Amino acid sequence: MAAEAVRLEPGRRALVGTGVRIALPEGFAAFVVPRSGLATKHGITIVNSPGTVDAGYRGELKVTLLNTDLDEAYDIAVGDRIAQLIVMPVTRAQFIPVEALPESVRGDGGFGSTGIKKDGILA
Repeated sequence: MAAEAVRLEPGRRALVGTGVRIALPEGFAAFVVPRSGLATKHGITIVNSPGTVDAGYRGELKVTLLNTDLDEAYDIAVGDRIAQLIVMPVTRAQFIPVEALPESVRGDGGFGSTGIKKDGILA
């Protein structure tokens, strides 16, 4: 919930405090995600969604909200629900340098390379 009142003008963003601090145990992370109702009804989303909170962070949780509506401002009042927090276990990856990567079905195709039919087959 918002701990401060903020007016989000069309196309603008603002860092909004929640007044909440948490202590996650090691092996967990929290992810700050948008509220679907705010997004659908008012075009309010989170700039860096999901925002990641690691286990070592002890400061106030703040949310960078963006008003994607190009015409209407949106007013946030103290106590308004502005985001959702998902807490999940996370695995720490251990990276090993290699000369080459193993082959995969997808390969090195980037943006737009999946979900396209090639020769009548969905790739």
